[in-house]
Amino acid sequence: MKKSTKLKRKILLVGAGVSSLIYIGWRMFFTIPVDYGLISFIAGLLLVTSEAVGIIEAFSHYRNLSSDKCPEKPDIPNYWYPHVDVFIATHSESTELLYKTINGCIHMDYPDKSKVHVYICDDSDRLEMKLLAKKMGIGYIGIKPEDNKHAKAGNINNALSKTDSPLIVTFDADMIPRSDFLMETIPYFYLPLMKKDENKNWVKREKDEIDEDYKIGFIQTPQSFYNPDLFQYNLFAEQNIPNEQDYFFKEVNVGRNRTNSPIYAGSNTVISRQALEEAGGITVGTITEDFATGMKIQANGYRCYAIPKVLANGLAPTDFKSLLKQRQRWGRGCVQTLRSFKFLFSNLPIRSKLSYITCLLYWGTFFRRFVYIMSPILYTVFGLVVVECSFKELLFIWMPSYILYNYALRVLSGKIRNQKWSNIVDTIIFPYMIIPIFLETIGIKLKKFAVTPKNRVSSKNTEIHYAIPHIILIIATLIGLIFSIEDIIKYKAIGGLVLVYWSIMNLYFLIMSVFFMCSRVNYRNEERYYTKLNVEIHTKNDMLKGITSDISEGGMAIILDTPEYIPYDEDIDIRIYYLGYKASVKGSIAHVANVKDKWKYSVKINHTDEKNKREYYQIVYDRDHTLPTKMKSNTIKELFNNTVKRVKSTTFSNRKLPRIPLGVLVRTSEGQSVEIINFNYEYILIRNNNYNQDIMDINLSEDLTLKCKIKSINEENGNRLYHIENWKDISNNIELKAILLGWINKTEKTTTYKEEAANV
Repeated sequence: MKKSTKLKRKILLVGAGVSSLIYIGWRMFFTIPVDYGLISFIAGLLLVTSEAVGIIEAFSHYRNLSSDKCPEKPDIPNYWYPHVDVFIATHSESTELLYKTINGCIHMDYPDKSKVHVYICDDSDRLEMKLLAKKMGIGYIGIKPEDNKHAKAGNINNALSKTDSPLIVTFDADMIPRSDFLMETIPYFYLPLMKKDENKNWVKREKDEIDEDYKIGFIQTPQSFYNPDLFQYNLFAEQNIPNEQDYFFKEVNVGRNRTNSPIYAGSNTVISRQALEEAGGITVGTITEDFATGMKIQANGYRCYAIPKVLANGLAPTDFKSLLKQRQRWGRGCVQTLRSFKFLFSNLPIRSKLSYITCLLYWGTFFRRFVYIMSPILYTVFGLVVVECSFKELLFIWMPSYILYNYALRVLSGKIRNQKWSNIVDTIIFPYMIIPIFLETIGIKLKKFAVTPKNRVSSKNTEIHYAIPHIILIIATLIGLIFSIEDIIKYKAIGGLVLVYWSIMNLYFLIMSVFFMCSRVNYRNEERYYTKLNVEIHTKNDMLKGITSDISEGGMAIILDTPEYIPYDEDIDIRIYYLGYKASVKGSIAHVANVKDKWKYSVKINHTDEKNKREYYQIVYDRDHTLPTKMKSNTIKELFNNTVKRVKSTTFSNRKLPRIPLGVLVRTSEGQSVEIINFNYEYILIRNNNYNQDIMDINLSEDLTLKCKIKSINEENGNRLYHIENWKDISNNIELKAILLGWINKTEKTTTYKEEAANV
């Protein structure tokens, strides 16, 4: 990070901090309604407490984000790379899901691949997983469900007891690693032994320069997803908003390096076996075993780092029920761990303890969101004073703090998140998080471990019943908004403008929550990556070269410059290349469309052999996802997308041949001139010009004739559709292609065709 950028961030942090301290001091000592009854006093106290806690949490994040604490990866010699055990934890996931993850693991680069030992860690002891491991040429470590009383923790600990490599990689069943995963993470474990010389080259430290207390515990990489998460997808924001977890893994968790408190997330992580064994293995007795284990490793003096580079992608929950289970488990697990671990009395440094306290504070966000929504309702609808202040005080104390607070978040969060989208996300899920977090806080534990479903769900069902709390709050907010506007008009109460603004913002968040719960139909079984790759299409009679526009596990879209005939009723051979991978797959044409003077052929993959399947999966998944990485939020566009696009009907086309617009004049064998409107090799559409023959031959040359038979007549305009009876015989004719190309080029320049008739 440049010095000027660091200075700007520090100045911004100080400015936002000072203004927030002034604001919260004013709120605590001058605005709590002590003279308006008990309910007003409690509501006012809850609001100011929520604001104070929010500011503390925010500035802990601001402080972490204000400086660059991600270490530089050292260069190490190839012979330093040690043996590594790769654990893929599975519970009830399908073999097809595991296949993709295993395939990614066995394709990971390494100087000596015999040192990489990949294992399926199966806590269901399933025969199909044993067979999959054998088929893929990796290890299998199973444990019977009745012998494992500690869920995922027991599964990993069982694998630990049967392996011995000094470094361990943990992956969830759906997390597909990039080929460079190990090469981008393993070198960090040699940071204590390396330094940069005067030429900024990495060199080994002298023996007396090595700090014996500097030991690396784990390296955490982001948990990223190749499919849009529910917030992106349900709100039509998959082109504008980064994944909801990106902010935590790329910004917040990396910022926690400053206090040596990055969170071990259980997947996409490399861990020192020594550190894990000293921590007693993966912690049991908690529903977030990874979170607890990371804290113990750090308490034992190990330095841990989170890095922002995405090196594996998985599957985000695709239904709201699964999302809620995941978040409730995370929240309750955090509270449960911090309470049972008694971390305040642990060996964690004070800065690490303070950092973990902010984790605890975060899970109070959902109650605070409820307070922020209810506060203006209490005043405008029920007449309960929540804040006692004047309009001038709001103008000169609240407004500067509010503006600077939001600006600081936007600058320090690297454009991954803004306050508005944080509020939308929190508003969506707060009704279903408050009670679980409260129960865990008072000691009522969630004992049953619930694994987040890892399979893709193609949903067509609305989840509007989850929006009942939001709808009730919308009604109350609207009533309060009407009363506020009425007061402004009647009494010229300018201070009411703040209430109007506050209510409108809450109304927007609540409406977006209802849109979210309305869901969105998901027709895709696999996610697409938008990428340009060279492909070859081989048919029985031809070879065509094209470039993909998108690719998925089940197919791809190929762009061709010209409208080619590709048989749709038989398999074609597609050869595709990417980096060092090459695959040959069998597929069939699913749809053809004209896109910006190019021709898009959508291909469904039908089958391939094992070798090519593995290569093809790497071509699909060994890449960055193509979802947004920076915020491009626009309130008007968001509302437009969630109204217009939501009611817009989806149409499907099964067109499997290119419909080529022509508008050219040709002569039939009878010498009559007819105009071809469009052509798709199999059918030809003729404009109504009083030609009424049911059978028509068009002689394009001495050797090329289109033999046509009437198919239908359009009653509105009289245009006649003919079936080309000999289309299979002439579709790959080189002369026909040349004539078509000439017609296409001609129609780009010609506006009338009568003058061309004599030359046909």
